[in-house]
Amino acid sequence: MGRISYFSTVLAELGGMLAFISPLTAVPLAVALVFREFSMFLPMAAVPVLLFLLGTLLARLPRRKEEIRLSSAMCSVALVWLAFALVSTIPFILALNMSFTDALFECMAGWTGTGFTLFTSINRIPETLLFWRTYMQWVGGMGVIALSITMAARGGLVQSSLFRADSRSERILPSVINTGKDIWAVYIFLTLIGIGIILISGIPLYDALTLSLSTISTGGFIPAQGGILAYQNPLLEYLLIPVMLLGSTPFTLYYISYRKRKLSLSGNEQVRLLLVFIVTGAALVTTDLYLLKGLGIADALRQGLFMTAAAISTTGYQNANLHLYPGVTIVLLTVLMFIGGSSESTAGGVKLSRIAIGFRGMAWWFRRVFVRTRVLVPFTYGGEKIAEGVAEPEISKSMLVIILSVMTVFVATMVILQFNLASLEVSELVFDVVSGLSCCGISAGYISTGMPLVSKWVFILVMWIGRLEVIPVIVLFMGLFRGHS
Repeated sequence: MGRISYFSTVLAELGGMLAFISPLTAVPLAVALVFREFSMFLPMAAVPVLLFLLGTLLARLPRRKEEIRLSSAMCSVALVWLAFALVSTIPFILALNMSFTDALFECMAGWTGTGFTLFTSINRIPETLLFWRTYMQWVGGMGVIALSITMAARGGLVQSSLFRADSRSERILPSVINTGKDIWAVYIFLTLIGIGIILISGIPLYDALTLSLSTISTGGFIPAQGGILAYQNPLLEYLLIPVMLLGSTPFTLYYISYRKRKLSLSGNEQVRLLLVFIVTGAALVTTDLYLLKGLGIADALRQGLFMTAAAISTTGYQNANLHLYPGVTIVLLTVLMFIGGSSESTAGGVKLSRIAIGFRGMAWWFRRVFVRTRVLVPFTYGGEKIAEGVAEPEISKSMLVIILSVMTVFVATMVILQFNLASLEVSELVFDVVSGLSCCGISAGYISTGMPLVSKWVFILVMWIGRLEVIPVIVLFMGLFRGHS
């Protein structure tokens, strides 16, 4: 397959996804009408119109009738998030006169569910744009779930036939659409549950809606100046914790529980790991804040629980100034963000499944060292024995993503340090880079509108790479610079 033919197929797949999503991006027009922000109507209408026209045009490109390669699917996935972010800059540029870089930063943070922002104040920003930021996270979260389930179904460790693709050659768009049809109701239902839980805190309905959209998608954008602290509502902080956990739990489990009419969460390895990390992390953070920072036990417990849940779920909320936290606490939260939530959820990070597979893979390797060559040592995952021919490549892929993620953090940190003339606290910079790569959004203080231009572009790339879990972006660039047969 030549390069032109190869990318014609890639762009045709991309076009189908853009046209499919375009109607969903018209929802903020209703918000513009409700808040009577009529000046926002044309800038916001440009997004669905342009996505539809661009998608329709690209979908008409000729594509090979033979089976689509996995690399082509990965390239399409990598490009779709980039295209969404690029088109979504239009309202920010037209309505706020933002620079292209700042607008792209804001939109990439939205579509990837990162939650970073360059706005110093949101009091004068139209309500339509504030909703658009949150809504980008929600739609992007649904796309992440559908894509992760589709891609996971191509691997050997997916035991449920409910989400297994018919073949490795199945086109990515039909896979996403079919998977989306199965889980969209679950996603909306959980969002409604989130609204109900948040309303218990006594905040207005619209705030509960936007907070639920942001929390279920593990996004982090809050339409209030000062973030979660603007509400001055400790009960709200406690209530957001279970909603964060709902968003970072595998959505396949919700669907399977619905199909079987039986809750099937407790036996899942990722769920168990998620609970272990939250309980252990919260205990350590609370202890640090109580002993090292001198907070009262009530405040230490509230911040410890909330920040741990926000970090491991990569939701990105923060109810404290991390610049004042002990160094050891910053390191712990960095590790939790890097790990992230479950696969097949809206959470970012390298995922709990990869941590579990990597750990079990190392233990499996060492167990085999101490037995005779002919003795078969089974690899188990999810309570089931996995064939060696399946286990070894899956372990390798999991470790590859973890290693590439560490390398991305290292390279991004070095580039920022190289071009930043001001002295920086390296631990805080690494914290923010990991937060960007994990699509979290918690900041130790480096992210600001005054960042050098190079730093803004590094974080744009890091957010994009992190949302796609590194490999699709590498495949895209390899496809651009190498030949195809």
